[in-house]
Amino acid sequence: MKKITIVLSLTLGLLSSQFCMADYSQHPEVDAFIERMVNEHQFERQQIHDWLSQAKYQESIVKAMSRPAEKVKPWHEYRKLFVSELRIQRGVEFWRTNQQSLERAAEDFGVDPAIIVSILGVETNYGRNTGNYKVIDALSTLAFDYYIYTEKRQSRQKFFTTQLEHLFLLAREQNQDPLTLKGSYAGAMGWGQFMPNSYRNYAIDYDNDGLADIWTNATDAIGSVANYFTEHGWIKDQPVATRVLVSENFDVSDLNKMRRPKLSISDLKAKGFQPVTNYTQDYKAFPILLAGKYGDEYWLGLHNFYVIGRYNPRIKYAMAVYQLSLSIRGRYCESNDTCKPTQTP
Repeated sequence: MKKITIVLSLTLGLLSSQFCMADYSQHPEVDAFIERMVNEHQFERQQIHDWLSQAKYQESIVKAMSRPAEKVKPWHEYRKLFVSELRIQRGVEFWRTNQQSLERAAEDFGVDPAIIVSILGVETNYGRNTGNYKVIDALSTLAFDYYIYTEKRQSRQKFFTTQLEHLFLLAREQNQDPLTLKGSYAGAMGWGQFMPNSYRNYAIDYDNDGLADIWTNATDAIGSVANYFTEHGWIKDQPVATRVLVSENFDVSDLNKMRRPKLSISDLKAKGFQPVTNYTQDYKAFPILLAGKYGDEYWLGLHNFYVIGRYNPRIKYAMAVYQLSLSIRGRYCESNDTCKPTQTP
């Protein structure tokens, strides 16, 4: 492991020295990208060249991509980052301030307002931290110089090259300058941290002012997150997750597989998982194991848990969103008699 770490550090160091002053218009892998933008999307060659000539390699982005919190922190530490008293308070304040938009989104899309608020809380602390990287820097770095040697290297390069393509397309469609757009180290943008393709596919102009503004407009951010969830299969008034008790010889083969649930509650009971909540036996779910502060925690993630995972395919992320949503809803409902104190099972 030590040798791997040393080799990786040397690799990153060599790349940093080679590309830290890079002109991406001259990068050896860029020619094919420019050709595609010209031939498939009818961009002017010089326009793409000029944009890429101003994109800069960011070594900090490559380092950040190699150590995401979802991977390096156990659940009980990861949870503290998001399910905190301050984030709950701010979530309640956001809900009160944007009550009308959230209620309209719940009616239009069938998505729980608490989940929408929680997503915005986990992603950007309700718009307070939307990212300071230039999106073009992030996506160029990850598309052309993300040389972390893993099995997913090619798929990641393809993903980020596609995102760079979508960045230029949305810039043209929305009449925006791609050099000015800011976001996360991964190139995600706005209050809900949409990647460029998600912006083009799911961001909506929810206040009808002519622009789907997910950077500064809370109403558009709310509508866009709700639209994303319903387009990915959110089921209205259905459960998200439940704690379970496990038998002595429970089946571990399906633990922590973030994918569309295929096993029914009845199937999972037979495998040694007993839900603490009495759900319909034909609900589909998958079993989860998390490292809690006081020992292992066992859960079942149901269909809507999987849908949260379509936003970010990490179990700890989806669980943080769910648990923050419960805390926000409980606090909000203390002062609002019209809301339900818990999600409908």
